[in-house]
Amino acid sequence: MTLPPRALLALAVAIALPVQAQQAPPAATLDRITVEAARLRGVSAFDTPASLDSVDLRADNASAGVNVSERLGGVPGVLARDRQNYAQDTQLSIRGFGARATFGVRGVRLYADGVPATMPDGQGQLSHFNLMGGDRVEVLRGPFSALYGNSSGGVLQFFSADGQAPGEVDVRAGAGSYGSRSLGARWLGRQGRVDYNLAASVFDTDGYRQHSAARRESANAKVGMALGEQGRLQLVANHLDVPDAQDPLGLSRAQWRADPRQATAVATQFNTRKSVRQDQLGLVLDLPFGEQHSVHAVAYGGQRDVTQYLAIPVAAQANPLNSGGVIDLGNDYGGVDARWSWQGQWAGHAVETSVGVTADRQNQQRRGYENFAGNQLGVQGALRRDERNRAENRDGYAQLWWQLADRWSLLLGARRSAVEFRSADHYVTAANPDDSGHVRYTQTTPVAGVMFAPTAHWRLYASLGRGFETPTFNELGYRADGGAGLALDLQPAISRHIELGNKWRQGALEWELALFRADTDDELSVASNLGGRSTYRNVGRARRQGVETGLSLSLGQDWQWQLAYTWLQASFRDGFLTCARSGCATPDTPVAAGTRIPGTARQQFYSRLAWEPARWSAAMEVTAVSSVSVNDIGSESAPGYALLNLEAARRWTWPGSSSLRAFARIENALDRDYAGSVIVNEGNARYYEPGPERSLWLGLEWKH
Repeated sequence: MTLPPRALLALAVAIALPVQAQQAPPAATLDRITVEAARLRGVSAFDTPASLDSVDLRADNASAGVNVSERLGGVPGVLARDRQNYAQDTQLSIRGFGARATFGVRGVRLYADGVPATMPDGQGQLSHFNLMGGDRVEVLRGPFSALYGNSSGGVLQFFSADGQAPGEVDVRAGAGSYGSRSLGARWLGRQGRVDYNLAASVFDTDGYRQHSAARRESANAKVGMALGEQGRLQLVANHLDVPDAQDPLGLSRAQWRADPRQATAVATQFNTRKSVRQDQLGLVLDLPFGEQHSVHAVAYGGQRDVTQYLAIPVAAQANPLNSGGVIDLGNDYGGVDARWSWQGQWAGHAVETSVGVTADRQNQQRRGYENFAGNQLGVQGALRRDERNRAENRDGYAQLWWQLADRWSLLLGARRSAVEFRSADHYVTAANPDDSGHVRYTQTTPVAGVMFAPTAHWRLYASLGRGFETPTFNELGYRADGGAGLALDLQPAISRHIELGNKWRQGALEWELALFRADTDDELSVASNLGGRSTYRNVGRARRQGVETGLSLSLGQDWQWQLAYTWLQASFRDGFLTCARSGCATPDTPVAAGTRIPGTARQQFYSRLAWEPARWSAAMEVTAVSSVSVNDIGSESAPGYALLNLEAARRWTWPGSSSLRAFARIENALDRDYAGSVIVNEGNARYYEPGPERSLWLGLEWKH
């Protein structure tokens, strides 16, 4: 989609006025909705012994509306980084979990409208979250994340808006630096017992860096039907198409300093790129029966196809065990989740309990091809890998909330998880033996929390629990000793969490503070990088501990201030050996105990001051991230940075509920040089993905 010159000129003229943009109001804990993350019907988020936040997606904003990372800056403990590379997903970590992922999301559990966006093997993606149709994003951190099962160092849930009467049509267009442009539309409505939310968007960019052009088409539909007075059945469908998104790859430190907009030479030689197509359907049932009982059930299924061209050297593919430089990956997946809940009285005090089961399956067809044909590079060549993989989990869980006394409440829970991986190898030659195999992991993850209410406005809580994270198919794919077959000797990482928290809410002030620690056994990390293949191993103990705080304050009628700060100490507690050079096959470089876990920042800061009268609005935003280590040995790190973002907007309204809003956002207003994200343990030491220079986004939004 390319906006015509006249449209761009009209957009520029509209924004040229001294206007001020308005982004979403401060991320806040909203009682009506965030209790869904804790699976509690009758308990407010304020009274839940956990760190819960909700970000409002329906309020006015001045962002491009493409990446979820645009809206998560004000959530403490969350590091979401736009990679300026649409061939790879947003980098997401929560309290240091998920920081090791070089693509996709690992270590953090993802959901969209109640449907898992994390596969049974623990790998997820954010790319199909359609912000145009969004209502809110919920973030759960700390011990109670473990109630969501495997790979839940934190939980992020996206929810689409419900249809409404009278209906609403929203059309949004924008354009910005580096040839970026977007167009989106949403239609909300209700007819009798049926409500609907239909949203679609398209985004095109030439890319900040060379060889980083991309197009993303996304659509989301949610149709709900009332069942009785309080029951509801929802059909959720979404579609994503990202054709041939160019991948500029990472840069070495010298390359970054010389020209941050360049692409690595091999990126253009092999035309590195990635195509993704996903279609998914889900049914969500909420059905109360009687005054105390209810059932919640989810059934879903979908297909996700990925084709990716890598820059693996031709010489490396001479190894008969090499799987080639083109990935052809098809995923069929689906599952069910059902739970029963009861609210009542026990020993004269309120009680709520729920019991549930979940089963998910992922059938993966993985093929690998050479990325050359004769002397031509960057094309699909001969077959080098063909296997059928399956991951599935069968879990049961239960939780109990009880009001012990007027000022005390207790929340208990446990989950029993069984995760199984199977691989059937269909590419067997004399030099490449049968790699078939299977492995099964089981784990019980209990959690407990207690809440004390000194006053009506103040809550203190403590919680603890145990979580676990299995290796994904990508980590099981190759053995560290170079042999054939899956790395079936890998063990799941087991973590023990504890959190102490404070919540205050009175009038215009909301303030939360949490201290946390998570100790992990059998932490997973890279063992070697050789010929385009990464192998993994368990490296012993690790610790993630810190403090996070968030504050929201209304300053009079038109002013709002939001603050978020996180201090995180994430380090390996045991020493181990790793590979620290390209082509290394056997780990030989020591990593000392106490070394920082790569991909984590010691400090994060966010502050936003917004002025929001009726027609005009303005905002000033500061984000800061301290240095980020890029490899296990800690020999390099991306420097810390602080960015200033400015916004401006003006709204015009007409009779009949129509309105037009013009907005602008300047990112990196002081034009700082910085690494927006890093590729952890990149085998060629190309760790850095530069963030953009000063950039401008202009937009128009019409609502009726």
